[in-house]
Amino acid sequence: MATTSKGQIPMVVHGTEPATGTAQTPGMERKPAIHKASVGASKIWFGTVTCAPNQKGPPHHHGEAETAAYVISGHIRVYYGEDFKEYVEAGPGDYLFVPSNTWHIEENPYDSPSEQFLTRGRTISLLIWNSAI
Repeated sequence: MATTSKGQIPMVVHGTEPATGTAQTPGMERKPAIHKASVGASKIWFGTVTCAPNQKGPPHHHGEAETAAYVISGHIRVYYGEDFKEYVEAGPGDYLFVPSNTWHIEENPYDSPSEQFLTRGRTISLLIWNSAI
């Protein structure tokens, strides 16, 4: 019985890469660790995101990608629903899940930065924004 397929070996990534090669939104800095360029991943993106104080992003969704986060520090709100009137708020030690195709807005309404570990279930380089919403 074969225990390893050719080209399939575990890999270690030491820290995140600069944010320059990752899609960004105003006030948020995403730094990749596990992604296509670093390890050849085709079905997952994993890294960190820092949200600057008092920042609110644009309405968007991630297409078919499910998104999960673990809050390291600070707080993050995710607005959703009709006219984005509803929201959930996560703080240190909380896990956050955003289903695929869910229109939402991320916000850090506080005076200190928020940092999360962030992963997406499918590798995407496109965020779908609708500035008309």
